Amino acid sequence: MILRPGKRRRYAECVNRLLRKTEVYPSPNIWYHPGTYELENRVQDVDGVIWAELAASVPWAGGDVVDLGCGDGFHLPRLASEARHVLGVEPHAPLVRRARQRMEGSAHVRVARGRAQRIPVEDASVDVVHARTAYFFGPGCEPGLREVERVLRPGGALVIVDVDTRHEPYGGWMREDLPHYDPDAVDAFFERAGFACTRVETRWAFPGREAVEAVLGIEFSPRVARRAVEETLRRNIGACDRFELPVGYRMLVRRKPTGLVLQPSSDGASPSIP
Repeated sequence: MILRPGKRRRYAECVNRLLRKTEVYPSPNIWYHPGTYELENRVQDVDGVIWAELAASVPWAGGDVVDLGCGDGFHLPRLASEARHVLGVEPHAPLVRRARQRMEGSAHVRVARGRAQRIPVEDASVDVVHARTAYFFGPGCEPGLREVERVLRPGGALVIVDVDTRHEPYGGWMREDLPHYDPDAVDAFFERAGFACTRVETRWAFPGREAVEAVLGIEFSPRVARRAVEETLRRNIGACDRFELPVGYRMLVRRKPTGLVLQPSSDGASPSIP
């Protein structure tokens, strides 16, 4: 296709507009393998360590909660068991439908299609924003952090729960698949942005070898997945119906100030008073 100069310019402008609108990146594990991801959710943190830490650090009982990047709604029932109202926000339409089906009949839970940069709620109307393994990878997520500041009430909290890439062996498998991911840079980014970090170790428990292969198979490249499966099975020599794996998480928490609120900085950090 040959375009005259004027059309080339308009074409380039159109492409640039489309690129600027690319605010959502696919999550291949849950987008393309929702059934296996449901299994993964069930094998994760079988002792409830993350939920206990959340309840102690960011209690949500009686509050208004947004589950940002809620996927198919797996965590919505737990949040809804104590919250006054829960909104699940998810960009991928098939997962929105699955989440709505899961929560059908729950009058105080709503699921909406949306994204971190445009949360469909009013200013200062939310007490807790919960983002569980929703790909807040540090630099680049500033628009989402600013949007969370908009929707939180003074004193409200954003909590990001993600896999700790420093914790072995799972973190090592992740780093092998993400060679450009810099844990030091990511930690420094969130520290500058005013987050407190708590690291917790959880226990995954798979109901059999097939579950190990299926879950790790959607989380890593084929080469790394084979290694992860082999090492997990080696850890559980002699087991036949329960295979365990220690997995570390980071819990990052930032609260919105209750006093004088200034404009957030360009990196999404909480405002400070000099």
